[in-house]
Amino acid sequence: MNLSNLQPAAGSTHNQNKRVGRGEGSGKGGTAARGHKGAKSRSGYSKKIGFEGGQMPLQRRVPKFGFKNINRVEYQGVNLDTLQKLVDNGLVTDTVDFNTLIENRLATKNEVVKILGRGELKAKLKVSAHKFTATAKAAIEAAGGEAVEL
Repeated sequence: MNLSNLQPAAGSTHNQNKRVGRGEGSGKGGTAARGHKGAKSRSGYSKKIGFEGGQMPLQRRVPKFGFKNINRVEYQGVNLDTLQKLVDNGLVTDTVDFNTLIENRLATKNEVVKILGRGELKAKLKVSAHKFTATAKAAIEAAGGEAVEL
């Protein structure tokens, strides 16, 4: 063993990268391997998301139309045949309120419920919900029930 073949112990060194920008003698001085001029050579450079090398980016090339109404209310629909099924299974007797719908997993506590008119309701029910369609309200009242808006 002599000074020409000394090596660090195995696993003791981690960073084998060449240190750039530490003088001309290192071979990576001057431009520090960044090349000459241009955005990538500057400090603080970061490529913008969607940058395509100066080509018109996709999000600007694609035509845009229409709009999203930020005030739109998204209702969770519950149909009359679903309510009739609850009655048939013995889960509901006379009233269907918001808590009943949550317990039977027809809605979550943060949703706004609208009763829809699909199917047939034979049972006399007092139904409480945020909204009713005209056909649903008529069918509930025709069965002798009551439609209560929350």
